[in-house]
Amino acid sequence: MKQMTMEELNKITEAIIGSAIEVHRNLGPGLLESAYRECLRYELLERGYEAFQEVPLPLIYKGVKLDCGYRLDLLVNDAVIVEIKSVDNLAPIHEAQLISYLKISGGKLGLLLNFNVKILKHGGIKRLIN
Repeated sequence: MKQMTMEELNKITEAIIGSAIEVHRNLGPGLLESAYRECLRYELLERGYEAFQEVPLPLIYKGVKLDCGYRLDLLVNDAVIVEIKSVDNLAPIHEAQLISYLKISGGKLGLLLNFNVKILKHGGIKRLIN
């Protein structure tokens, strides 16, 4: 992952959040995570950002690279991990998952987005720093 300043990361996260709000306004709650992921990726690409979905995340254990089946929902500009959910309530395990992805990848910043809410800004966005 690219090493960036917090200012650069903040600019990317603002674009991700703006894009997520646009997706949520158009689709509303109740769809599958894959629908939100695809639409969010589309919005980010339209805004000029690189956004890759289902990015493999290998685990290095005792110097050995292992493919444990981890996949990042979205990786934006090779710097910000986005984990997408469509659940009734975000649980501590969802935050733990994103923190683990940040640690394994060496990433600094991640966004946890839950699209299954009435208003995305009210309880659907969590910004996590490693």
